[in-house]
Amino acid sequence: MTEARYLDDATTHEFEATVETVRGSDRVVLDRTYFYPTGGGQPNDTGTLSRDGESGDGETWDVTDVRKRDRIEHVVAGDAPEPGTAVFGRVDAARRRAHSRYHTAQHLLSAVLLDEFDAETTGNQLYADHAHLDCAYDRFDGDDLRTIETRLNDLVASDLPVRWYGLDRDEAEATLDPERTRLHLLPDSIREVRIVEIGDPDDPFDRTACAGTHVSATGDIGTVSVTGRTTQGSAHERVNFVLE
Repeated sequence: MTEARYLDDATTHEFEATVETVRGSDRVVLDRTYFYPTGGGQPNDTGTLSRDGESGDGETWDVTDVRKRDRIEHVVAGDAPEPGTAVFGRVDAARRRAHSRYHTAQHLLSAVLLDEFDAETTGNQLYADHAHLDCAYDRFDGDDLRTIETRLNDLVASDLPVRWYGLDRDEAEATLDPERTRLHLLPDSIREVRIVEIGDPDDPFDRTACAGTHVSATGDIGTVSVTGRTTQGSAHERVNFVLE
């Protein structure tokens, strides 16, 4: 089982690992990784694996995709390194930071929509330069979007701390708000969930289950601009936003 170190540490971008297996000709399974696999509306990391450590003078493979199936697979360009090869991984730090900023902003947006409009999040997708969130709501107007944007930027300016930790599934279901966590969407086989909190530990602004990467404080998000909305079928809205 690959040790998914990005779950505990979203700021480390370089690491040593060993190739455990190779699937096909281009899918590398490592014993540990900081590369984030696509999931939860967050795209995969990209970067490189090198044979000769930090110097980068040896053979290098571009990591073009990362997928989580029964194991975490790193898709590389060209023929993969042999099992047992020691490699040095480098995650594209700029891409990771962009995804972390957008993912944390999405959590704020979900909480604001629930607080202000009783609109539950039904889906989201983020990229390195924009994002959108779908929610259960009839239709937002211009004043609604301005209210949302103002609330978001107030929360950014407050520079609230962001933290994450593991929690037993039964305890999470017994103690956390089901509208925010959406634990019912997780497979029953997942018995420990990763919780992301924003704000005061004793009274957080938001607390939800999430396996994505995040910044350490809302001040790291930057200015939020709500760029519009679109209808996503009956009683569903999509809110689009960008970060500066």
